[in-house]
Amino acid sequence: MIKYAYYNFKYGILKIGYKEQSVVYLKRADKIDTKNEPSALSDNAYKQVCEYLEGRRVIFDFPYQLEGTEFQKKVWDALLQIPYGTVCTYKQVAEAIGSPRGSRAVGLANNKNPINIVVPCHRVIGTNGRLVGYAGGLAMKEALLQLEKRPVIN
Repeated sequence: MIKYAYYNFKYGILKIGYKEQSVVYLKRADKIDTKNEPSALSDNAYKQVCEYLEGRRVIFDFPYQLEGTEFQKKVWDALLQIPYGTVCTYKQVAEAIGSPRGSRAVGLANNKNPINIVVPCHRVIGTNGRLVGYAGGLAMKEALLQLEKRPVIN
């Protein structure tokens, strides 16, 4: 059973879903829609997201688990290979996973990414260089990309 914790953060409400040992959901939410049950695990995930948003963290090391179809997991694994501070296109991700004509499917998998920010779907842009689609909104996507252009604070 998934429990949810809600936290105020720079972009509104951060909703973190977790099971006993790992985070399975992390996204911006518009409202608190279930019982709020914070835990040490969700607190740690929240702390790390805040550190990232402050420019003090590049890598997340809290336990998380990606739940989805095999294709979605393949896409999300490819997203995890995109280095901090860089972007790639949906087409490049499709080619990286061996589906060169799968740009649209990659976009759909991106949209279903259950652990935003940590699995950096914000680093994927349109072939024309434009920002397209992001669950947290394009303003948040732009802000995350701008954040990653700055030096990391130690």
